[in-house]
Amino acid sequence: MLSLLSRRGALAWLLGALPLAAHASVNGAELSGVWAIPFAGLLLSIATLPLLAPSLWHHHFGKITAGWALLFAVPFALQHGAGTTGHELLHTLLLEYLPFIILLVALFTVAGGIFLRGNLHGSPLVNTTFLGLGTLLASFTGTTGASMLLIRPLLRANDNRRHKTHVVVFFIFLVANIGGSLTPLGDPPLFLGFLKGVSFGWTMVHLLPLMAFSSAILLLLFYLLDRYYYHREENLPPLPDPTPDSKLRLEGSINLLLLGAIVGAVLLSGTWKPGIGWEVAGLHIELQNVVRDGLLLAIAALSLALTPGRCRAANAFNWGPMLEVAKLFAGIFVTMIPVLAMLKAGSEGAFASLVALTNDETGAPLNPAYFWLTGALSSFLDNAPTYLVFFNLAGGEPGHLMSTLAPTLTAISAGAVFMGANSYIGNAPNFMVKAIAEERGVVMPSFFGYIGWSVAILIPVFLLMTLLFF
Repeated sequence: MLSLLSRRGALAWLLGALPLAAHASVNGAELSGVWAIPFAGLLLSIATLPLLAPSLWHHHFGKITAGWALLFAVPFALQHGAGTTGHELLHTLLLEYLPFIILLVALFTVAGGIFLRGNLHGSPLVNTTFLGLGTLLASFTGTTGASMLLIRPLLRANDNRRHKTHVVVFFIFLVANIGGSLTPLGDPPLFLGFLKGVSFGWTMVHLLPLMAFSSAILLLLFYLLDRYYYHREENLPPLPDPTPDSKLRLEGSINLLLLGAIVGAVLLSGTWKPGIGWEVAGLHIELQNVVRDGLLLAIAALSLALTPGRCRAANAFNWGPMLEVAKLFAGIFVTMIPVLAMLKAGSEGAFASLVALTNDETGAPLNPAYFWLTGALSSFLDNAPTYLVFFNLAGGEPGHLMSTLAPTLTAISAGAVFMGANSYIGNAPNFMVKAIAEERGVVMPSFFGYIGWSVAILIPVFLLMTLLFF
């Protein structure tokens, strides 16, 4: 009841602020760095509480997230007024957060209706091919969708092998992260860039060489490592196979068409500019974006209606992961408001020292710094808000970033997407894949053990990328 009353009170406060919101805006140069505390606190909570207090986090992460959001919104409203605060909240939640969540819901729903029945023998060649196809698929179904679709068949293929931890680790590297770098559908940071004005095909053109380079190295390393472990088992007594090899068949194939429809809906909003829009409480709502979001919700509803129930049951589909993401990102988007405003202020804002790290003495951007700073934060916080932070630090103007500063935007995009693989908490699918693997009996590395894998394998690859591309 208290939760319901608090939500109603927040809604009433927000609605009451609407008449005042039309001409309100935040000047980031006037904000103190103290306003970044709720954002940093929320991200640190996401990073540490699942490890330090898992039961507390599991049962109360929504309340903790709401607490950090209120720690920003209430004092901000008292100091800057309900009108300014209401305008910023509406702009962020309606024009940025809502489209972001709607796309994730559509991808999550459609991918959850596709089930690959049957089983293959987990040989080095089969496993490498599986990872390669998953890496390509991730850019079009999203890293979450591809991970949830493929991790169970991959585990079934290897369930009679003694050494399979490395299979899941490389799956996280490639399918859950690096594979999502080619389109805005692939990973949340790139979709946020698309919402900010980065064209749909820009990422394909500029990140394809980096993705091909890193994926080729990682797939080769995986094949050699997997062959080593595979041959070690040849002279040992075979383990019983709980899922004998059988012919593969795809169920829920209607969802493949629906995935294409999602791509079409996103492309439509990026190419169709009818020039029709509405002013709502000082916000400009464009027709193409409303149509896109409506189509995405309709596609998700069609997937639920047309997919046989056995497909979702076989995939253990449920709304828990999506609800968790929706709650966490609502808090992240809200607490990011003052941080983004201060970054937009550049050298006049509270983060002037950070601006100085990313530019040389002439003011030109240092692309290696953008790559590694974006990647370092994406490794331990969350790659979507990190992308926005550095997108705005680089100026926040999509036209300029896509042309004159294309290498800088490439560095930001690659750092956010690729280095989300450096830890379990860098990208949402990482922990989901780990949990499913452990549920199936795979011994996974600890938090720091996994970081050891990434330091040994990923960091050298990223150093080579820096030398070759930045």
